[in-house]
Amino acid sequence: MPAFLVIGLISCKKSVDSGPPIIDSASTTTPTLTTKVVSTITQYSAWSGGSVSSDASAPVTARGICWSLNPGPTTADSKTSDSIGTGSYRSIITGLLPNTKYYLRAYGKNKNGTGYGVEVSFTTLEVSDSSVTDIDGNVYSVVTIGSQVWMKENLKTTHYRNGDPIPTGLDNARWGSTTSGAYAIYNNDPVNDAVYGKLYNWFAAGDSRNIAPVGWHIPTESERTELIMITLGGLLVAGGEMKEAGLTHWAAPNLGATNNSGFTGLPGGNRANTGDYFQIGSGGFWWTITDYPGYSEAEALGLWYGQTDAGQISGEKAYGLSIRCIRD
Repeated sequence: MPAFLVIGLISCKKSVDSGPPIIDSASTTTPTLTTKVVSTITQYSAWSGGSVSSDASAPVTARGICWSLNPGPTTADSKTSDSIGTGSYRSIITGLLPNTKYYLRAYGKNKNGTGYGVEVSFTTLEVSDSSVTDIDGNVYSVVTIGSQVWMKENLKTTHYRNGDPIPTGLDNARWGSTTSGAYAIYNNDPVNDAVYGKLYNWFAAGDSRNIAPVGWHIPTESERTELIMITLGGLLVAGGEMKEAGLTHWAAPNLGATNNSGFTGLPGGNRANTGDYFQIGSGGFWWTITDYPGYSEAEALGLWYGQTDAGQISGEKAYGLSIRCIRD
């Protein structure tokens, strides 16, 4: 019988080249940033912020904005630190120079390094002799009375000079018990806010973070006394000199109101330490920075619809009164 040669089958299937190894690029990239438009630009501050995203394997450990007088700002220049994580955030820049151009961009850091958003530029406002702008962008007319320069309008800011928010929305019990700065709006009515400004407890007025715009401050007792007793002729007549004339805001008779000083005092009322609101239309009250250590009162100024007097008064620090700032 013939012998048969048995040959094993050999596969000739061609192997497929899969290319270079796949690397998870997200694990080696820095955060992706968007820079927010710069807004609420004043002489000394501005608001911006950013939006940051990053791969889940590389959490964002720092974020904020950086700025410089030169293009291409980095975290080696001036910067804010605005928490951690992804998402949108808002930033406040302080300590700027008036009428100066700055360059700014958002930044974010993860374990792979620092990412930046698109660069934007902005120019701060010039210093004005006729107005002042607070950190929220509210603009106030000013008036020279004797040797002093005063705001002609009541303060409306919701932030301290460094950008920290001033608490609000306190119920009656919390309003009366807090020893931290807070503000309220008379009867929570935005119309009152627009006309009369906000009512601040003294703790906001006296806070070391400063509620007044840069270059301004809360008046002292002696500055209040100079205005009333020296410049405007004394207690019995200074009230008429300081009150807005007419009955647009003041209740009748608004006795003796001429506003010859230009102070334009308005009857914004007050919020008592009980949390209740009183005297809008009939009385205006403004804090000074002067208090009595160890006591619950501080010095203030009072004007009333039925008299020409200007009152050198004191009030409970827990009360909410208006604020007028005076130039440094």
